[in-house]
Amino acid sequence: MADKQYAKPGEYSIVDMLAVASAREVKDEEVVFAGTGLPMLAIMLAQQLSAPNSKLIYEAGTIDSKGDSLPSSVGDPRCVTKASVASGLFDVFNQLQRGKVDLAYLGGAEIDKYGNVNTTVIGDYLTPSMRFPGSGGNPDINSLARRTVFIMVQEKRRFKEQVDYITSPGWMVKKWPEGTLVHRREAYGKKFLGGPSAVITNMAVFRFNEEIGTMYVDTLHPGVTREQLQENTGFTLDFSHCKGETEPPTYEELRILRDVVDPEGIFLPPIK
Repeated sequence: MADKQYAKPGEYSIVDMLAVASAREVKDEEVVFAGTGLPMLAIMLAQQLSAPNSKLIYEAGTIDSKGDSLPSSVGDPRCVTKASVASGLFDVFNQLQRGKVDLAYLGGAEIDKYGNVNTTVIGDYLTPSMRFPGSGGNPDINSLARRTVFIMVQEKRRFKEQVDYITSPGWMVKKWPEGTLVHRREAYGKKFLGGPSAVITNMAVFRFNEEIGTMYVDTLHPGVTREQLQENTGFTLDFSHCKGETEPPTYEELRILRDVVDPEGIFLPPIK
């Protein structure tokens, strides 16, 4: 809208940018599956602005939570506030299994140009240089939600030509046992519902050409150049569909984010 007043550089943090960009992914009436941290900021901001009728599922076991204050984690008792269901992992993952989740937020240690994500190991699986806690529900959520948005740090070691281990399948996955790449639709068959729709980083917003299964740059965050983004990516980026600059947070989005969603500063750092 023409009357939007956008914040200037220095008036918002990168966490503000990530939260706002992620919140803009939520459509009204959607069922959203959220984990701890930025996903909480995103969905609660979206409910205050563009998606007041969206339904929130917290991973630890609450459905349609309507908390008045931001929980510190998905296990915080505040997640139960005014919830339609307060149960456990079985019930919320059952909603995924039934195809009821429209959008899920996830993170990862590595991602490739097909949207395959690694949260398991760096290096060889049996003799890794680093072993992570594991999937933590990442493949289940990514496979069963209709759309997935990944929130990650933009680094060359994270954005790789090929991830060291596929924890969560993207748009082109290895078919077992041959090891050849096939489209997600073929791999999932009747269970196909969708896949990764966006990757939001501290430098840009990426989306996917779902027909050929590859990632492309949608927008660059204010102040980030194409050269800087490419330097922090381990594969050749597709800028052919780039729309330009990511809209910075508006003053209204920042006000709600800081004064309504997270006034205690649980996840939002102070602006220096």
